[in-house]
Amino acid sequence: MLLKVLVVEANIGEREGGTWLLTSLRGRFPRLELVWVDGGFAGQEFEARIQEECGVTIQVVNRPEGTKGFVLLPRRWVVERTFAWMGNYRRLSKDYEYSVYSSDAMIYVAMIHLMVRRLARKRPA
Repeated sequence: MLLKVLVVEANIGEREGGTWLLTSLRGRFPRLELVWVDGGFAGQEFEARIQEECGVTIQVVNRPEGTKGFVLLPRRWVVERTFAWMGNYRRLSKDYEYSVYSSDAMIYVAMIHLMVRRLARKRPA
């Protein structure tokens, strides 16, 4: 399940958006220690800043050097599975929202719905 969502305009870079997101988590999830990110977040400066400000370790999941085409990356399935869950909701299957705030809200609604459905499942007696 998603802990926090931040939808930004297309002119915001990954590292800047990532910094906004991770600094907003400061103190809210004390057990959070490790965050996996893709290659767009790579960089010693970004990793050091997040470690200093949030106390979270950043681990970049990179493609192996010299590879071409599709490569199965470790932990990437977590992201793809979550996108698939969100794609099951009509309003999230395409980019229908005008405002980034309504996109944020619809993602939270979808995750809440998914969590409630899982919690409400009937368990065998």
